[in-house]
Amino acid sequence: MNFDTARQNMVTQQVRSWDVINKDILHAMLHIQREEFVQVPQRKLAFADLALPIGHDQSMMKPVIEGRMLQAIDLQADQLVLEIGTGSAYVTALISQLVSHVHSIDVHEDFTTAAKQKLKENHIDNVTCETEDFYTFQPVQKYDRVVLTGSVDALPPQVFDWIKKGGQIFVVVGQDPIMEARVYTAPDQYSSHFDTVVAKLEQPNEQHTFKL
Repeated sequence: MNFDTARQNMVTQQVRSWDVINKDILHAMLHIQREEFVQVPQRKLAFADLALPIGHDQSMMKPVIEGRMLQAIDLQADQLVLEIGTGSAYVTALISQLVSHVHSIDVHEDFTTAAKQKLKENHIDNVTCETEDFYTFQPVQKYDRVVLTGSVDALPPQVFDWIKKGGQIFVVVGQDPIMEARVYTAPDQYSSHFDTVVAKLEQPNEQHTFKL
């Protein structure tokens, strides 16, 4: 299998055809080797229009969802981004190509440990990965953008304290089979971008129940 050709086809036939036209995002998806971020037995499926399992009942989003997500959040080169849900670190790597620095957290230590190694192997040095529970996370700084790679029933209100003035939050909200990708600027202000179904952001402690 020619991975370079498969990657090119993924971008031109899947991602661009779903209205992802941002040249920087398309370039990042051509540059980052997606096959390096999937489990080895799945490498031939790395460019398919599929959500691929990565362990802990989590999965990588489809390439088209990743592209639409990045386009919706309007990333800029001088921004500091918080990613909630490191997962395979593929989206982490994509974001790293588009902004100044990425702070990525995940509740699973094996995900963050593997992410650090994969990012190092791909010569990506503008990412900080930490093992943290999103629902108890207490950041020491504010961010230009916050990106949740898993879906939630409702966006926890404390997340709005994590963004700078003019900041934005990308999140997929709802219940399977009806979920909506939104970009929030305030608890009562959001834009709707597309419908999709994304695996739930893991919530280890069941006592956390947030409603807006």
